[in-house]
Amino acid sequence: MDKAAQVSIDALSRVRERLRAERATQPSGQQQAEPPRPLMREMPAPDPFPTDALGPILANAAIGIQDRTQAPVAICGQSVLAAATLVAQGYADVKLPTGQVRPLSNYFATVGVTGERKSAVDMEATWPVRKREARLRELYGPAKLDYENAKDAWDKARKVAMDSAKGDQTKIRAALDRLGPPPEEPLLPRLICGEPTIEGLVKVFAKGWPSLGLFSDEGGMFIGGHGMTPEAKLRTASTLSRLWDGSPIDRVRSGDGAAILPGRRLAMHLMVQPNVAALFLADGLLAEQGLLSRVLGSSPESTIGTRRWHEASADSDLAIKTYGKRLLDILEMPLPLVERKRNELAPMEISLSTDARANWIAFHDHIEVQMGEGKPLWPIRGLANKLPEIVGRLAGVLALVDHIETTMEIGVTEIESGIALAEHYAAEALRLFAASQADAVLVQAQALSRWLLTHWDHAVVGLPDIYRLGPNSVRDMKTARRLVGVLETHGHLSRIEGGAQIGENFRREAWEIVGRGA
Repeated sequence: MDKAAQVSIDALSRVRERLRAERATQPSGQQQAEPPRPLMREMPAPDPFPTDALGPILANAAIGIQDRTQAPVAICGQSVLAAATLVAQGYADVKLPTGQVRPLSNYFATVGVTGERKSAVDMEATWPVRKREARLRELYGPAKLDYENAKDAWDKARKVAMDSAKGDQTKIRAALDRLGPPPEEPLLPRLICGEPTIEGLVKVFAKGWPSLGLFSDEGGMFIGGHGMTPEAKLRTASTLSRLWDGSPIDRVRSGDGAAILPGRRLAMHLMVQPNVAALFLADGLLAEQGLLSRVLGSSPESTIGTRRWHEASADSDLAIKTYGKRLLDILEMPLPLVERKRNELAPMEISLSTDARANWIAFHDHIEVQMGEGKPLWPIRGLANKLPEIVGRLAGVLALVDHIETTMEIGVTEIESGIALAEHYAAEALRLFAASQADAVLVQAQALSRWLLTHWDHAVVGLPDIYRLGPNSVRDMKTARRLVGVLETHGHLSRIEGGAQIGENFRREAWEIVGRGA
């Protein structure tokens, strides 16, 4: 045997000895268990939120809120931009190079897990709106009392006028003409609605302010609430889409009569958890109705686990106060209204400057090319088709926040900022679209797996435990069995033959939760 052959044999022997030693460390007859396989492929990293594109007032506020809450900066940026949209949308519309005049309203959706401090961010961003609401409530109380007294007096005077005419139609008509119209009820002191039905929202628009916000730091309550039941979903999506377009609300309902309400504006910001977002974005009916193509989403990486306590800086406090004062100053300005109307908007029109128009057209053409079949924006072509318009809307909001008193047109700076924001929303939409294409059963299975690891107190689980105590989306044996089958196939659950005792109950069908200690 030559020397080279002997070296090869020796090397092979050493490999065999190492394998024997590794096997010897394992329990007899047991192989290393394969770890659970992912139910869905991991999403790519989120697109960084372009905070600088918000302009100095909003950008500084977003950074200041992040300093206070240590939430992801995208959540802070989305929140201040949504609040600014609510504040600005009633005062102006944007005239696009196409000749179309469009509202400044926008719909935002921000995705974050429980514990991401979404509520804290929302409170910081909307405090000027809520302060204005508090002032409106103070004024509403006495005004409501005055109205009720005046209405009672008018009703009494009407009866007296009709009685005194003794049935003469001409005299009755003359008396009523002299009496004049009834007193007007004061507008409802609401600027933000949290979890309304569409019918409720329409009633607020009919009797309240013409510029409202649908804001919720628990957006799942709206998405999963009465307004999004199978029976109501079509009405909700249609009405929200019409409001985004600036079209009149046209509602006919038995009992409520007909309501045609032009000159209304709605801004929306829903903060939702990832599982809710996946179900929302995968909803075929909402996509067909065009609602999803009007939603600007952002899903940042979590900061949980990195938020060591620190004292927020004085600069952050100043930035948030400056932001709040600016939004309050705008809110206290009189809204432009149709003549002799209390709550029908007549916003001014603002156009694009010559240079801003050229930038907008270049962006429009770039998006059009990228939207073709097989091109990068094809999967989100519904949103992509609206991106140039959205650029104009966002730019208009930024212009009004910076200089509403002198704004007659939108400049290059605002258009470039609008483009930077639109590009972020396009990148995030592609990520969220890919995630939403996952089978709905896989989304439910992933929610169940997370619940088993974080909320269930035992290392084993039975079928009744899942559909009686598990996530809200699992409430029957058939669904539970289907999801357990998915988790078992992917190695997240391991069946226990013969059943198992779980607490005080014996379960004939039971599974060990892989990765969960006893």
